[in-house]
Amino acid sequence: MNELFKIFHVDAAEASKIADTVNEPHVHPYQELIIGIEGSLQHFIDFKSESVEAPFVSFVSKGKVHRAQPVAVNGRCSMWVIRFKSEFIPDTIFQLYALYHDQANISLKPNHCFNRLITLCEWMQDESSQDVPDYAVIRHWLSAMFSMIDSERRKLHPEELAQLSAQSTTFKNFLKVLEDNFHRPEGVEFYAEKLFMSSRNLNLICQQIVQRSVSEIIETRKLTEAKNLLAGTDKAVSEVGFELGYNEKAYFTTVFKKKTGQTPTEFREEMRKLISG
Repeated sequence: MNELFKIFHVDAAEASKIADTVNEPHVHPYQELIIGIEGSLQHFIDFKSESVEAPFVSFVSKGKVHRAQPVAVNGRCSMWVIRFKSEFIPDTIFQLYALYHDQANISLKPNHCFNRLITLCEWMQDESSQDVPDYAVIRHWLSAMFSMIDSERRKLHPEELAQLSAQSTTFKNFLKVLEDNFHRPEGVEFYAEKLFMSSRNLNLICQQIVQRSVSEIIETRKLTEAKNLLAGTDKAVSEVGFELGYNEKAYFTTVFKKKTGQTPTEFREEMRKLISG
């Protein structure tokens, strides 16, 4: 997937086609949100299989091993699938990792809130099909959609806050500290001290929840912001790097290319081509 954002609809005919293809567990280099209106989803994720009936939402974070099989129920299936790259909503993406790391599939009620999710999908599909889509508007709708889903989940499961595991709470607190400090050239020890724990224990928690070390998460957050600044501003590459704690342009360029396969300038040029159509 080369696009920053993609949305498409799955009906009963498409579900049948997917069922006829080889569908082994795999990972995606993008985020995926599935809105289930009719039918069910046979989902293998987090190394367990689950069947969820519509209405539901399912979020698959980048890099998670999963296999999704939409299934028609009474001959009917209707699901929206939204795929997007992390840099499309960088201010939200790490919170999503925390919210969905141990619960990818969420059953919802067929109420006014769920109907609004469907409407947002229709709006996003219509806008993305325009000759020159307004991705700023789509980005706003997508962020609003995640906020609505989280609000509805809290209403349906108010006990979740009380049942959060200690590891989940620590991870969420780490992400909050990270949001306030990722611009600074700080390492694992800084964040561990802020959370009153050892670097080793913080690393163990991050590895268990998102299969990444603290250093990888910090660097990923920096690079996500770098992509956002490169795609959305005219700031010089050296200025973007400096804002994120990289004092030398050459070092920033080396790190960026190692992680993305492109130099910052190449990435900026590609994003502008994609956004402009």
